[in-house]
Amino acid sequence: FWNDDDSEGDNESEEFLYGVQGSCAADLYRHPQLDADIEAVKEIYSENSVSIREYGTIDDVDIDLHINISFLDEEVSTAWKVLRTEPIVLRLRFSLSQYLDGPEPSIEVFQPSNKEGFGLGLQLKKILGMFTSQQWKHLSNDFLKTQQEKRHSWFKASGTIKKFRAGLSIFSPIPKSPSFPIIQDSMLKGKLGVPELRVGRLMNRSISCTMKNPKVEVFGYPPSPQVSGHCKNIPTLEYGFLVQIMKYAEQRIPTLNEYCVVCDEQHVFQNGSMLKPAVCTRELCVFSFYTLGVMSGAAEEVATGAEVVDLLVAMCRAALESPRKSIIFEPYPSVVDPTDPKTLAFNPKKKNYERLQKALDSVMSIREMTQDCTNCIK
Repeated sequence: FWNDDDSEGDNESEEFLYGVQGSCAADLYRHPQLDADIEAVKEIYSENSVSIREYGTIDDVDIDLHINISFLDEEVSTAWKVLRTEPIVLRLRFSLSQYLDGPEPSIEVFQPSNKEGFGLGLQLKKILGMFTSQQWKHLSNDFLKTQQEKRHSWFKASGTIKKFRAGLSIFSPIPKSPSFPIIQDSMLKGKLGVPELRVGRLMNRSISCTMKNPKVEVFGYPPSPQVSGHCKNIPTLEYGFLVQIMKYAEQRIPTLNEYCVVCDEQHVFQNGSMLKPAVCTRELCVFSFYTLGVMSGAAEEVATGAEVVDLLVAMCRAALESPRKSIIFEPYPSVVDPTDPKTLAFNPKKKNYERLQKALDSVMSIREMTQDCTNCIK
């Protein structure tokens, strides 16, 4: 219960606080280039593809970009433990008033309903973090404004061909080879009257990136002739940084299983890529993963099904006991020695089949292992 004196005092303090907040808000404003980039996302995707949360008093803004992953197969989304009916959210925190002239944005990757075991998000976060760090070296608001003015010069009444090319350049640079680039945006395909291209393996048996200089055919199926670009191609900046990072994420998501979760270099498997994200056999990645736990959250779900692991062990044993083991026992494992973390217990450069046989003989079935505690299994 307040008396009149208390009420007047409160009003004075409220007016004072309001005045402070008002002066802070007057000093900070949303950079116009940020507004332009947000509008570009809405124009190319939809109104619901981006959401904004401002923290005016600390000059921060969170931009949530919603990446549609409904193109993934049901089998793939189950293996990756993602919800294909729900977008993946990229949350970038920028300076509200400085935008690209401010500090490099922090990045979070998540699915709102996917609370546990979202290892794919860790891998994608690392990839987009590396991408942003590289782009940030030369990005500025003035540089981006120049790029966008160049884009507007394409769109003139007489420039029909230029319009068509500008639409394609959203997704990937025009390749040097004469092959036709893929158009990934369904709305744009409808406007241009281009028939839908069915490619690959993971995007409903989706897209698969080919190596630039493959020594052998590492895929069990021939690459689609339409897939001429590399999924690490950097999208154009003509539609702003937000569209660029969304397009890059869309390029990378279908082929995450083809790249090492530690070094982000392409796996070189004999008969095609693994279904789940994995660590490659390069020594530095093996050491980083086993001794430091680098990206362990992204690859901890690799082949954890008991039946799958038992099958792999049985196939490994069969190959090892074969007289043709020097030919068919590939890839030879890279495993850090638990008693000496600086060396490899099993090294592809120094193959020791007898030692490997002893190790396999000591491996019990996963069904027996799972009856013990987790620490005992490790």
